Amino acid sequence: MDNIEYLFIITGRKQKDALLSRICSIDNRIVNTIYGKGTVKSNYLLDMLGLVPEENKVIMTSVLPKDKTEAIFEVLLNEFDFGKPNTGIAFTMPISGMSF
Repeated sequence: MDNIEYLFIITGRKQKDALLSRICSIDNRIVNTIYGKGTVKSNYLLDMLGLVPEENKVIMTSVLPKDKTEAIFEVLLNEFDFGKPNTGIAFTMPISGMSF
């Protein structure tokens, strides 16, 4: 169980299909998708300028081998711009650290 991790990705719904397709191409077979709504509030001026953060989010989770996580993080940074603010967040948790 030490070589298996639980992956969490939270991003805007607009990226869901492209992200799901790309993640599955890295041999990630089982991905759960949950829809959510962000809690960020915008003000009137930002609304007028069209600079409103996306409220509709998608949470993707997956169980995958530890050696695949680096490839997925590289894809998130390089192809989906996760290094930029308000784009998305991703992290892993070792399965051995979970309790039921």
